[in-house]
Amino acid sequence: MFRIGCGAGFSGDRVDAPQSVVAAIAAAGSGGALIFETLGERTLALGHIARRQDPSKGYEPLLEEFLEPILAQCVTAGITIVGNFGQANPPAAAKAIQSIADRLGLGDLRIAIVCGDDLTGKIDLDATERWEGDSRLPEIDGEIIAINAYIGAAPIAEAIKAGAQIVVTGRVADPALALGPLVAHFGWDWADLDRMAAGTLVGHLLECGSQVTGGFFADPGRKDVPDTANIGFPIAEVEADGSFVITKAEGTGGLVDLRTVKEQLLYEIHDPASYLTPDVTLDITGVQLSQLGPDRVQVSGARGHAAPECLKATVGFYGDWLGEAEISYAGPNALARARLAVTTINERILRRGLALRHRADIIGTVSAFDSDEGDLLFDYSDTGAGDYRVRFAFASANQRDVERAAQEVNALYCCGPAGGGGVRQSVRPRVRTLSHLVPRRLVHPSFSFAGGTP
Repeated sequence: MFRIGCGAGFSGDRVDAPQSVVAAIAAAGSGGALIFETLGERTLALGHIARRQDPSKGYEPLLEEFLEPILAQCVTAGITIVGNFGQANPPAAAKAIQSIADRLGLGDLRIAIVCGDDLTGKIDLDATERWEGDSRLPEIDGEIIAINAYIGAAPIAEAIKAGAQIVVTGRVADPALALGPLVAHFGWDWADLDRMAAGTLVGHLLECGSQVTGGFFADPGRKDVPDTANIGFPIAEVEADGSFVITKAEGTGGLVDLRTVKEQLLYEIHDPASYLTPDVTLDITGVQLSQLGPDRVQVSGARGHAAPECLKATVGFYGDWLGEAEISYAGPNALARARLAVTTINERILRRGLALRHRADIIGTVSAFDSDEGDLLFDYSDTGAGDYRVRFAFASANQRDVERAAQEVNALYCCGPAGGGGVRQSVRPRVRTLSHLVPRRLVHPSFSFAGGTP
């Protein structure tokens, strides 16, 4: 058996979550692995922007907080750490990890850096195909920040076989974080597509952290989950045949049952018979789940088909400018005053001839259920007392027009309606992403050890 735990499901996840996972894997003995999935598409673009501004940055901002409390225990227990927390700058992340090791007196660690995902300046996008999921989005109309391909698990597995204690990646497919350690441990053949599918399914269930242990599942009175403030992150106990059990550390909150696993199993799966990854096409139509006991669900039956010919690549680019401004109205007749603020701003935009798109939401009333156009279709016949936050959003290629619109919200302080307060406003460039399909022959993943370690 090989145990893999998840320490994070996104950038900004709970920094203390990995500690109970590591303790549980270490107590079981026989090593194991801990994965960190912290990389979304816009997260990666923001990492590239941070690296441009400071060459020592561009990796996961919470890296040190995630790793410092658990690094020594992982090294002692032989638990391999694999994370895409390298974001846009894996070498800088590796350097930061070694700095933690130095502070902890752990000596030089064998830290592998996976590269090959960054295709910026290396491919002609016009010669590639737009991914069908983004077919309705507008074309790229701003400066390209970066192009990163989703690469597979092979360099991760090779690095671990070569003795890596920590593997730092940039953009890899999320399930590859788990498949790599499994291939390295069990010696699975890459041509064994059912094993590749099983390992990919392990990664898919782990990749979102506590979603599979009851976090995003929780809905009080309908789907009750105990102790969500101490929710345990998932651990997979994997057998050589590819079957595995999803569980969590004893003494933690959360829940692992057939419902939580089914929800995560179907997460982001557009076609259950054909889930495309760089390593295999995963077929979950024959997957079987069994509740073995409290917080223990067995998973088996994954099937694999040939991997796709092209790899998905995310193109991050600068879009338009986004302005946001908010103001509050409370007390008698507050809802009517909030609505008057909206119509006032709409008229001011017309009077000033500002070239932008805009919308307003009265939070607590229509912010979740009104139309996407912000038409304020909700019935406002009840204008009694309340407490409302009005949120305005403005978008334009013209930065100055967005700034002018946000300033109009600030002017409501004295220009009315009555009793407005707590204005907050911001204007910032918006990062957009599109996905293209890139032929495999153009992508060359590899790994190296930080500091030239042999």
